[in-house]
Amino acid sequence: MMKPWALALLLCSWLHVAAAQDVEPSDMVRGGLQVVQMIDQNKTGELWDGAAAGAKTHVNRADFIAQIAKVRTPLGGALQRTWVAINRQVVGNGDAELAGQYVSVEYETRFAGKAPGTAHELVSFHLDNDGVWRFSGYVLR
Repeated sequence: MMKPWALALLLCSWLHVAAAQDVEPSDMVRGGLQVVQMIDQNKTGELWDGAAAGAKTHVNRADFIAQIAKVRTPLGGALQRTWVAINRQVVGNGDAELAGQYVSVEYETRFAGKAPGTAHELVSFHLDNDGVWRFSGYVLR
């Protein structure tokens, strides 16, 4: 099993530690692809292990793994995935762990078990207080 700090290094080694306005979009797209590929490979526990602290306080590891499996398993394998949008957002919130800068990457994905059409996967990263971008969320629509 990959150590949480190793996952953070893996996901963030190419994500430049900088203010959101300095984020390189292609780095975020590559990071998002690493996240969805980990989900494809059923490594959601390892993904949660390296997630931002704020994400971990809102869903425990077992629930995260179960929720991802519930929405992804029926779709089968990913056949084609294309990024379609990158968004940056600053969240001001009473919850200090959730407040801050976020970058989300949206992918349009065609799955073997979803016919016809595609689904949209949204991967989010949070700039943690230590200046490292960490995985903070996954949504399938």
